[in-house]
Amino acid sequence: MTRSMTAFARQEAEHEWGSLSWEIRSVNHRYLEPHLRLPENLKELEGFLREQLRKNLSRGKVECTLRFNPEAKVQQLVVNPAYAQEVVQAAEQIQGMLKEHQALDPLELLRWPGVLQDTKLDMDLVKKSAKDLFGTALKDLIEGRGREGVELATLINQRLNAISEIVKEVREKMPQILQNQRDNLHQRLAELKVELDEGRVEQEIALLAQKADVDEEMDRLDTHVQEVRRVLKQKGPIGRRLDFLMQELNREANTLSSKSIVASTTQCAVELKVLIEQMREQIQNIE
Repeated sequence: MTRSMTAFARQEAEHEWGSLSWEIRSVNHRYLEPHLRLPENLKELEGFLREQLRKNLSRGKVECTLRFNPEAKVQQLVVNPAYAQEVVQAAEQIQGMLKEHQALDPLELLRWPGVLQDTKLDMDLVKKSAKDLFGTALKDLIEGRGREGVELATLINQRLNAISEIVKEVREKMPQILQNQRDNLHQRLAELKVELDEGRVEQEIALLAQKADVDEEMDRLDTHVQEVRRVLKQKGPIGRRLDFLMQELNREANTLSSKSIVASTTQCAVELKVLIEQMREQIQNIE
């Protein structure tokens, strides 16, 4: 399946301890180039994230941004009322035993072990949630790249169809073009009233036909078109292979242009080069 290298995905999740959000952007690049932006307390996720990207993507510049907003209450002090009341009762009992009537210092009470509950955020839970959310965002990104890849494949196939039509047109025109060249040569010789050996004339015409023969180029163009169609249906990265095929198509179009002996085939060669360049630009975005 053809996949683009251009896509965007965003995923958010709310938890009792805060919120997480991932943004992943990817654009075309010769190789896989990840860029990670993570909060300081989640930096250790980098190795895991890079491994996930490497397993699922082959090419593209990929920017991954994680935002973590902890809930304010996680940072607050939380009193354990029941345990605090037991401490108060114990203090009052001791005061009664000592015949003292001074009030218990609240700050001293808060220092008593267990009165304040430990509200430290469980970072292991946050990391697991961030990993899970990243997996969802990465899946969305891959699906987006796939959808755009389908569109790119459609555009490329349209231009392949146009190339096949041009090749067919050139094939049909060539016999008539060569016949016209033969007739023109005989006409010019007749106008000049030059007596030439007929065998020599035929030899020159055969040489001209040989130089103008583009059957081989037409065959290779057809072969390259079929190969591009086949590659578009393959799984995995295909961008580099397609880029190579564009170079080969362009080579044949250049040869056709150099062998052209009439304006019509020159125009066909120009149209071929335009179509090939349009495909090449689209292929730059294919993984």
